Amino acid sequence: MADFSRSMLAILVLWLAVCLSGTLAVERANFKTCDQSAFCKRQRALNPGESPYRALLETMELTNTRLTLQLKNDKNKVRLLLELYRLQGNITRVKINELKPLKPRYEVPDVLIREPPTEPLSLLSQDENGVVLSLGAESQRVIVSVRPFRLDIMEGRDVLLSLNSRGLLAFEHLRMRKDTQADREAEDADLEDEAISNESEEEGMWDETFKSFTDSKPNGPTAVGLDFSLPGVEHVYGIPEHADSLRLKTTENGDPYRLYNLDVFQYELHNSMALYGSIPVMVAHNAQRTTGIFWLNAAETWVDISSNTAGKTVFGKMLDYVQGSSETPQTDVHWLSESGIIDVFIMLGPTPKDVFSQYASLTGTQAFPPLAALAYHQCRWNYNDQDDVQSVDAGFDEHDIPYDFIWLDIEHTDGKRYFTWDTNKFPTPKEMLQSLMDKKRKMVTIVDPHIKVDSSYKIHNEIKSRGFYTKTKDGSDYEGWCWPGSAGYPDFSREDMRDWWASMFAFDQYEGTMENLYTWNDMNEPSVFNGPEITMHKDAKHGDWEHRDLHNLYAFYVQMATAKGLIQRSGGVERPFVLTRGFFAGSQRYGAVWTGDNAAEWGHLKISIPMCLTMGLVGISFCGADVGGFFKSPNSELLVRWYQTGAYQPFFRAHAHLDTTRREPWLFGPENTALIREAVRQRYSLLPYWYQQFYHTYHTGQPVMRPLWVEYPQDPASFALEDEFLIGKDLLVHPVTEEGATGVTAYLPGKEEVWFDVHTFQKHSGGQNLYIPVTMRSIPVFQRGGSIIPRKLRVRRSSACMEHDPYTVYVALGNQRVAEGELYIDDGHTFNFEKKEFIHRRLLFANNILSSVNLAPEAHFPTHSTIERIIILGANKPTRATLTTADGQTRILEIDFDASASVLTLRKPGMNAGTDWTVTLH
Repeated sequence: MADFSRSMLAILVLWLAVCLSGTLAVERANFKTCDQSAFCKRQRALNPGESPYRALLETMELTNTRLTLQLKNDKNKVRLLLELYRLQGNITRVKINELKPLKPRYEVPDVLIREPPTEPLSLLSQDENGVVLSLGAESQRVIVSVRPFRLDIMEGRDVLLSLNSRGLLAFEHLRMRKDTQADREAEDADLEDEAISNESEEEGMWDETFKSFTDSKPNGPTAVGLDFSLPGVEHVYGIPEHADSLRLKTTENGDPYRLYNLDVFQYELHNSMALYGSIPVMVAHNAQRTTGIFWLNAAETWVDISSNTAGKTVFGKMLDYVQGSSETPQTDVHWLSESGIIDVFIMLGPTPKDVFSQYASLTGTQAFPPLAALAYHQCRWNYNDQDDVQSVDAGFDEHDIPYDFIWLDIEHTDGKRYFTWDTNKFPTPKEMLQSLMDKKRKMVTIVDPHIKVDSSYKIHNEIKSRGFYTKTKDGSDYEGWCWPGSAGYPDFSREDMRDWWASMFAFDQYEGTMENLYTWNDMNEPSVFNGPEITMHKDAKHGDWEHRDLHNLYAFYVQMATAKGLIQRSGGVERPFVLTRGFFAGSQRYGAVWTGDNAAEWGHLKISIPMCLTMGLVGISFCGADVGGFFKSPNSELLVRWYQTGAYQPFFRAHAHLDTTRREPWLFGPENTALIREAVRQRYSLLPYWYQQFYHTYHTGQPVMRPLWVEYPQDPASFALEDEFLIGKDLLVHPVTEEGATGVTAYLPGKEEVWFDVHTFQKHSGGQNLYIPVTMRSIPVFQRGGSIIPRKLRVRRSSACMEHDPYTVYVALGNQRVAEGELYIDDGHTFNFEKKEFIHRRLLFANNILSSVNLAPEAHFPTHSTIERIIILGANKPTRATLTTADGQTRILEIDFDASASVLTLRKPGMNAGTDWTVTLH
């Protein structure tokens, strides 16, 4: 501590004081508004309808794979290069860059899984006003208008989307500062530069001050912006991360939505402030079509949303209808980024599932997690020592509550030196891990990307000697303040740095670790306590690039390197589990995300639903929120309701601040312990279904936790619902998120559907709002009629202990008295499923016959699990039921029939879950 400056120490002490207080909310003054962000203020001040850009048709070149065309700014004479591609899968890509930049501008690497394959473009017509190009099927075409430049994507007579229709395209070109000799020489060399040199310069173009921080801008103003219009659209979603509603709001009377990864202490709800991660993807939906916009830019970004239907009362909309208003609803979106280029992918659907597949084809799908990662996680900042870990572990056994992972926060390390252990508190970590392994349980330790500056610390010395730290603008190692005090920040944008970081997870490097230890990357926005907006200075350097160019990628790279390390340490055999707080487009390929430092408040419980639904819509299915709330201490009602909600969200982890009272599930009295136990047990019984959903999202990109409109895209009643959701397409969950609630109203979609309460088996018709009385035991969950869901009802202490246990198959009959589902089984933790080592079966009920058919005949995997029970909801009583197995053997099954609930139970059929079989009802 002797080398800490007093001022820096004061900053750290102040930060710790804030973090240790559960009563304070976000300090808004630490974070910029649009008016305090010079480029946002400049670009937002542009007037619609005054675009200076025109297309130069004489420069057009059309090849089999792309169109190129120059755009000229008639005010400053700067020329841009437009590239247009038709991509496979009904995607259109538009890139705009300077034609002749003074030096290269940043283009985001590593996010796309490959260079997207193209399809032919063809010219349909051309005149002096523009050109028309064919996009192939469905009479889709692109119209490029000359003056002002505008691009419209059409299908038949309908405009699907327009670019620059409001004339807000802006591209701040690289330039020399006015008073430099180089600028005067360039001015003499080219008459067109006279217009450039006469451009007015505004405050904040070459440097910008926020609070006590000055951001130098050696490249000057480099912002880009473009507007998009979506005719017929009233509902847009996406662009996480914000603690806001599922349906994005208009921003005309406030700040735009901000995308800038930040460590926001105890964030507020229902505002557009940036949070820990950024995914620049927006999904637009109406009853006819779903489309998506992927703005591939990793710099600070703001998104303005306006609508011609915003603010209309219900009466106003009714008046439009009665009077026959011809006004078509329209949403306009204005994207603004501080640097880089315009590189946008327009995903043309037309269905929600098409858009998910299109986005997955660009950035990849959700990593297929180990089965155990889908179970329950117990975490706290911090479990004190090995005895504490052992005591908590024993408590779960004593109270018969299953769990799979126990977590250790920063206090487990030697003085916040990551990849180490505090030898006083954790003297024998391998013994601790072995004790957990003996119970088939696992541990997660935190590894943050700020590295303590300490010459006796191996990790710091290695990074420094290899030159791997991010640099200041002057070329020295960048240092900031975080949990260890003075810390360096590795340059994760470097592949060689990521490779070295990955190597540190090897068992012989990260001492005291074993194969049941996994990793948590926190503070990776990156968080810098004494930096502007509590993050890294924008003029810090990553090689040739400024931090401003790639800020939102930093966390993406940290998680990438960590996941690679966990894979490498097993020789490429084991699937990793890595949780990250910061993220970007493509982060889904590397693990899970949580919603950050929430609070033990009912509003935070409620907002966790739209926050995770939004993540799923833009690729990240593995999302959860800290159960119980990170800050503050929940009362027993809130804690129970949070467990009941978290048990039906993809990532299920309890976590708490070190300043909160202990809240292990058995500390709130026997009655509440029983309620929490039941919620956790419901999660474990459904693990086969959860695992199957993640297998599907790994292959297709479809979200696991999804809004109702994804499955019912033509039902406007579902478009803004955010207090209920679907898991896959067959389970509907309506958590109880109001204090003291005695009932909830759930919308059951689908007029032709039926839904069964999974607890009472009561049958309800779809297409209605259903009032459901609730008690503290209630978790309103419904299974869709026409579905088949396998469960494991013998819940044990961890998921691995249930590996060979039998299945109970729940068949919910629809109105047509048919149902179908799937059963997926593999080893639960390796990549061997990629080698066709799995079981994937189709379960079908039709014509009173339930059958299991192999969906992957080329795959093979042995299982000891059997089918021990079949429960058919909405059934008639048969005279008998006959089982026929794969070897042709038949026998009569034992039948129970509950006439009051129309539930038929077939007991002890006993066939192997991986074989063909049929059950016939007579």
